[in-house]
Amino acid sequence: MPITSESFRDALRLFPAGVTIVTIKSPAADVVHGLTVSGFASVSPDPPLILVSIDHRASAYPLLEAAGTCFAVNILGQDQMELSNRFAWLKDEDRFAEGEWDTAVTGAPILKDAMAWLDCTVYSRFSVGSHTIYIGEVQASGTPRPEDKPLLYWNRGYRRLVLK
Repeated sequence: MPITSESFRDALRLFPAGVTIVTIKSPAADVVHGLTVSGFASVSPDPPLILVSIDHRASAYPLLEAAGTCFAVNILGQDQMELSNRFAWLKDEDRFAEGEWDTAVTGAPILKDAMAWLDCTVYSRFSVGSHTIYIGEVQASGTPRPEDKPLLYWNRGYRRLVLK
């Protein structure tokens, strides 16, 4: 019998993760959308593939399910905690009112001063449990701030990387 959801979360909270904002451009809506995501990983360098994991309860989920949807993964620096919170918790206001946004190849919003960004088309989808894993094929990328330190999430809070 598998462990409880609570036990699972208690164990995984001890694994540090980088923080991203995933932005979405979908033909299913006239507006762009974005959300804070720590479920992100590299999959393959050839072809260049990444993955993001999105909860089925998230408002991003139906947008990502539409044909022709594209998305960008914006990797945040440790000075971008407030922007991460904005995309995690703000419901009724325009999340994109803060930050400097542009587009690359696909038209999905990219954060101009992210540490790095990856502009993707949906390569494949896998519904697994309460989430769907979206594999993105990277069409363009940028590294505006490669020397900055990343924003990290560990033990239910943001953390700063300290180099010795």
